[in-house]
Amino acid sequence: MTITDAIIIAIVEGLTEFLPVSSTGHMIITSSLLGIQKDEFTKLFEVAIQFGAILSVIILYWRRFFQFHRWQFYIKLLIGVIPALLLGFLFEDKIDAMLESPTTVAVAMLAGGIVLMFIDSMFKNAKTESDDQITYTQSFITGIWQTIAMIPGVSRSAASIIGGMSQKFTRNLAAEFSFFLAVPTMFAATAYSVFVKKWTGNGGIERKGYELILESNDNLIAFIVGNIVAFVVAMLAIRFFINYLKIYGFRIFGLYRILAGIILLVLIFTGIIKG
Repeated sequence: MTITDAIIIAIVEGLTEFLPVSSTGHMIITSSLLGIQKDEFTKLFEVAIQFGAILSVIILYWRRFFQFHRWQFYIKLLIGVIPALLLGFLFEDKIDAMLESPTTVAVAMLAGGIVLMFIDSMFKNAKTESDDQITYTQSFITGIWQTIAMIPGVSRSAASIIGGMSQKFTRNLAAEFSFFLAVPTMFAATAYSVFVKKWTGNGGIERKGYELILESNDNLIAFIVGNIVAFVVAMLAIRFFINYLKIYGFRIFGLYRILAGIILLVLIFTGIIKG
């Protein structure tokens, strides 16, 4: 992976992580089109650059994250992230195996796109307008919905937004709560990948993520630059998403997912991407 490749993938991550379009699917397409070899560092990199995206949420919504007297807010996030942490721990190997299946990603993108086409009409009469009104039960149920995104291509953002709207959150609140849930969820996934999980580095030697990052200057530079780019792009994407939702809703994202899913299937069937 070159620095240019790292920047392109980081841009894709920043653009798609918080939009309901599946960052995993887009990174698979991007890596294949760039001809990037899916070695262990590339796989680690695609997880580790989520750290930059996480920071963008904290910076944009710092007033909510650093009002420590609102301790209920933190409890709600903790309750919401429990299902993902539990299932992620129990089914790590199966999740990793599905990540190796672009066909699964393509089908999930298509299915999710169809749902998003109708989500605005499926969930009406929203009553919950702010995170102060969210109950612990609603947080937990939304967190359960988020676990569906363990199927690559579903999109963590899409799953948690649909979960929030099923609990009568407004469109904006469902999107924002999805961002908030992303912080502990993605932080846990990133920390696990960098500090706990072992990856195969040069010479077939197993190393922890941070050791693989420090294995070469190229890896370290790609990691740092990737996170910076993902941070900046994610901030812009979040601002666009919230402003767009207020006016237009989710239909365009459904159409886009369907188109992206079809493109991915074409790439698989033509042999450009191995299914």
